[in-house]
Formats: sequence, structure tokens, C-alpha cells
Amino acid sequence: MTEEPETIEYKGRVVGKAAGCQITVVEDSEGKKHFEATCQSKEARDELAAIFDQEAILRVNPKVVLEEPAPEPAPEPVTES
Repeated sequence: MTEEPETIEYKGRVVGKAAGCQITVVEDSEGKKHFEATCQSKEARDELAAIFDQEAILRVNPKVVLEEPAPEPAPEPVTES
């Protein structure tokens, strides 16, 4: 799968989508963070659980942008005088 996951920040939480589930990072009353997922079906839930059960690969890339960049303004037309 070469498709990059969609992520946004919503009310201070990072939200992502994978395997038919919406995943959020939630902080409990002790300040500990964990993942919570809301899935479209039991099958999607089971697929996400199977993915989490496998090896996790975590990379560091400081150039990664998690939010969509603002669109570039259109160049002004060149007029000859």
C-alpha cells in the first residue's frame, strides 16, 4: 500500500485513518496517551488489531508535514508593454 495516511489535528488531538478506522490519540487523567479507534465494522476493527499485532516501524523525519500546506498563489500574468 503506497497511499499515505490522512492526518489532521482536531481539538488538540492528532486524528488519522487506517484500515477503515479513525484513530485518535487520547490523554487520560494521569497525562498518559494512548490510541483509540472507531471502526466502520467488526472486520475493519479486526484488521486494525491484526496490523497493531504485527511489528511497528517508527521513523523520524523532521521534514514530514502532518497538515496540508496552503495552496501556492497563482502567478500573476506577464503583460508586455
